[in-house]
Amino acid sequence: MRRSAPGETAAPAYTLPILIHVSLGDVLPRGVDLILSSGFLAFSRHLGVLEAIRARGLETEALVGTSSGALVGAFAQAGLPLPRVADILAGEPPLRSLPFNRRPWRALFSTTRVAEILSRHLPRRFEDMPKPFAVGVCDRAGRHHLIRTGELVPALLASMAIPRIFPAVDIAGRRYCDGGVADRIGVQAWREWRPEQKAIVHIVARSRGREVPFDPKDTLVIRTPRTRAKFWSLGDFSGQLREARALADRALLELAPA
Repeated sequence: MRRSAPGETAAPAYTLPILIHVSLGDVLPRGVDLILSSGFLAFSRHLGVLEAIRARGLETEALVGTSSGALVGAFAQAGLPLPRVADILAGEPPLRSLPFNRRPWRALFSTTRVAEILSRHLPRRFEDMPKPFAVGVCDRAGRHHLIRTGELVPALLASMAIPRIFPAVDIAGRRYCDGGVADRIGVQAWREWRPEQKAIVHIVARSRGREVPFDPKDTLVIRTPRTRAKFWSLGDFSGQLREARALADRALLELAPA
């Protein structure tokens, strides 16, 4: 995974509305939760939003992530500096970490190398994370679940397991795949887990998966565009990150001036 090379063209400016609804009060409360949607290789978008949140000194508590949102969220919730997270996720093209599966009838790619990278940088269990963390997954019946206890890396691999691309993961006797198949955002599951909390919800424009409508009460919703990244190139990673941060900055400014 790599950063953009000099001379690469940044994606066009995103002009669709980014602030769907705000009902967090006149000032964003400290201690809000954060929800990061799925989005194909959308690491740059999530990092840009996280940069904007931290630049304003906002404290987040629990984090719910799905697919790319789960990967970025895990590193952030584990306490890694955001530049380090960018280095891990964008240091080389994704294909470098994705050997072809020796059992192609299960999935195109193996995630063994991804598991090794995650294990080097993350705690072993959810319970070892400094703050509450949960990932969205989908079971074989198409039902959405939040995993928030037990082994961390298998849950992350399950959350990113796009059917036919990455292998599903068996956890506690049940097989799970990409949570975005059932609900790429996961607000309803978050509310069942954290009923009294408010949240910032970052939604990357959908490339696949199911976007379940939700009541925006007690949320600040920020939308950013797709990255158009590919397995062989993340494209203009730095430019995508800057664009996402600018969009998040605008949303946060409209809510409450710094």
